[in-house]
Amino acid sequence: MTADALPRPRSFLGHGGIRLAADEWGEASSPPLVLLHGGGQTRHAWARTGPRLATLGWRVIAPDLRGHGTSAWSADGDYALDLFAEDVRALVCELGDSPALIGASLGGLSSLLAAGEAPEAAIRALVLVDVAHRPDPRGFRRIVAFMRRHPDGFAGVEEAAAAVSASGRPSHRPRPYDPEGIRNNLRRHGDRWVWHWDPRMLDGFEGRMDPPGMAERLLDAARHADVPILLVRGGISDVVREDTAEQFCDQVPKARRIEVAGAGHMVAGDRNEHFIDAVVPFLNGLK
Repeated sequence: MTADALPRPRSFLGHGGIRLAADEWGEASSPPLVLLHGGGQTRHAWARTGPRLATLGWRVIAPDLRGHGTSAWSADGDYALDLFAEDVRALVCELGDSPALIGASLGGLSSLLAAGEAPEAAIRALVLVDVAHRPDPRGFRRIVAFMRRHPDGFAGVEEAAAAVSASGRPSHRPRPYDPEGIRNNLRRHGDRWVWHWDPRMLDGFEGRMDPPGMAERLLDAARHADVPILLVRGGISDVVREDTAEQFCDQVPKARRIEVAGAGHMVAGDRNEHFIDAVVPFLNGLK
């Protein structure tokens, strides 16, 4: 890793004073761009994306969501979607200067509610990465099943990597084994390695992601968000169907969409350079 790719550590205070750990790249004078990872991931999901976008003139901030990575866990085990949205509002307020947001999956849903429901976060634009108003149940069940697997963790990083490889990711291109990337998403627990998120987050997880009325709520938030929106869909995603992405953009006047061919739900992880190529023209229009 080059010196330019090394992030600066920093932290923020989320809703209720919870501490959110973050990485930052780029010049302090550059416009801010916040990268928000998906559920069960950490800020290291953006380890290749962050430094690349910083070289293109952004001050990039990638936080760990509450209950993930080295951010604090909810004391009462509450991980309602509204809490994540409140954390986004708090982070945006602390940053100031109307940042652009790029949110993947859970990070995208949180950003959408923060931007489109009162009190609306003061942002300049929103990129939704393979998330819209309604998930495909098949892909959603696959993700939840993977997160529930191996509750006792792994003997080592190699075993965790094997579990990821066997998880049924809908990609025709196997992801290269990256021991450092896998290790960044694990933590030591006794003599085992476990995923770096609060296991209580899975309590009622399914019911929180697509409850009755949530699709309409998200569409309404998107229509009220007074910013341009780009929906980036993975071309072979099993979480956001093509017709769902089309419906979202049909019903949200400020939204447009683009696909990253060959990418599944983890768009930046699957095809990072293609993801960057997809979002840069949109981001350049914001400066």
